[in-house]
Amino acid sequence: METVILYVDDAAYAAEFLARQQAAPAGKAIDGPRRWLMVGCVPPLTRHASRWMSAEMRHLRRSGWLSDTLATLRPLLEKDGGTVETRSAELPLLDLTRKLRLETGARMALDARRPKAGVDLEPIAPELTPAKSGWALPGAVAGMGTLFMLLNELAE
Repeated sequence: METVILYVDDAAYAAEFLARQQAAPAGKAIDGPRRWLMVGCVPPLTRHASRWMSAEMRHLRRSGWLSDTLATLRPLLEKDGGTVETRSAELPLLDLTRKLRLETGARMALDARRPKAGVDLEPIAPELTPAKSGWALPGAVAGMGTLFMLLNELAE
């Protein structure tokens, strides 16, 4: 059984991602029974919220989030006779992927993390580049347009 590393930070987006991958012509690589190693990239707390939580409460939040995400994705991952293991991402993701590949012999790593506006995601493997935010150029154009309109108004 081949091992596939799957990085997840949002269960609904990951379910859509897996459906798109399996529907694509290249999706045959993830069909059939697989050993899925789901790595949960738990969304961070704000600085103010984490300030008032103990380390034990933060650990409970992480494990609760991971179990909820697994409950959502388990039927999709086990439908062809696959098995699922979970881990929580705590190292830099490139190092974690390298470590997991050495431990499990996994060749494939999939990034099912939701792209965020204005934030470039950390890469998970050297051969994979995460989706860019896409807001840099439109933001620069909008800023320059606003600047020109302001200068035009001040000139009159």
